[in-house]
Amino acid sequence: MKLRQPTDFLILEELEDKGRNVATNLASHTGKSRKNINTRLPMLEDYGLVQKIGPSERSGLYEITSGGKAVLLYQDQYDQVDNFEELIKGTNTTIADNTDNPQASFARGEAKSEDT
Repeated sequence: MKLRQPTDFLILEELEDKGRNVATNLASHTGKSRKNINTRLPMLEDYGLVQKIGPSERSGLYEITSGGKAVLLYQDQYDQVDNFEELIKGTNTTIADNTDNPQASFARGEAKSEDT
């Protein structure tokens, strides 16, 4: 997994903060060119960090995946580890296995539940 900094992280952050979006809006919100965003979205999709959704295959509407949320969770370690992809894959396995972990819940995109 070779992420382009800061563009890929900006795309993921925008999708995390604002939800589903298209390249035109992501370009506007991130300050990056539409061409750059249109190039990076399919790469992020190949990495499993975003997914294309919508009523048609050509809609261009993307949303962040649990893998993308895990990347954001460990973004500060991107330049510090030898194999960031393995860190994220291990996190996704842990996330799937450990539902009581608040970080895992965050990375899965689950809402914080409050005890009453």
